[in-house]
Amino acid sequence: MSRTLVIGDIHGGLKALLQVLQKAEIKQNDILIFLGDYVDGWSESPAVLEYLIALSEQQKCIFLRGNHDELLLDWLENRHENIKEELWFKHGGKATVDAYKTVSSETKQKHIAFLKSLRNYYLDAENRLFVHAGFTNMNGITQEFFPKLMYWDRTLWEVALCLDETMDKNSPLYPKRLKIYSEIFIGHTPISKTEIVAPLCKNSVWNLDTGAAFSGVLTIMDCVSKMYWQSDKLRELYPSEIGRN
Repeated sequence: MSRTLVIGDIHGGLKALLQVLQKAEIKQNDILIFLGDYVDGWSESPAVLEYLIALSEQQKCIFLRGNHDELLLDWLENRHENIKEELWFKHGGKATVDAYKTVSSETKQKHIAFLKSLRNYYLDAENRLFVHAGFTNMNGITQEFFPKLMYWDRTLWEVALCLDETMDKNSPLYPKRLKIYSEIFIGHTPISKTEIVAPLCKNSVWNLDTGAAFSGVLTIMDCVSKMYWQSDKLRELYPSEIGRN
């Protein structure tokens, strides 16, 4: 029987990705949903993209777009006017740019094609929504006027965190955004940057960003059973690097 597994923000940590896939004992008929932010942080961003491209040739993978993935695409296509490089470098971009110094033009073109193919969201047959960051339109993801918000927004998670979990969903005060989908799976906003934490669910929104960009861990979770597996701390896997710390 196949499983649907969702993977949090990787941020250049290939070693962590390999660990969680092994721990979860991935089978060829499993469906893997990646929540985005494959790059920026640790030193293996190009290698992460290479691995994901190869993995997608072996089994069904759904790749969502993260904000850092768009930043990399802009850089690879020389749209530097879209990037505040000083700010990007402080948030993991420098490790990515340094790693690409030894990457061939042919491989860069392959990565550009991959980054362009990323989805803004995925909605499955069980009405479960998978999106990197969130959305703001009260009528749902398909009505979002500003697609970039799907990989930049933080208000969905803030609303889910702040909402009284005892509030009746029929209350006129209950946020309409949280009533549309059976569950929503996001990354983007770390639950913790340093501690080992479990995926967190608030008002049907699951956050799987467990701080892999920093000193946290990478998480993979079975969407149905909610069993999850985690890597070692990224700082331990890359002891000579600083990540986004």
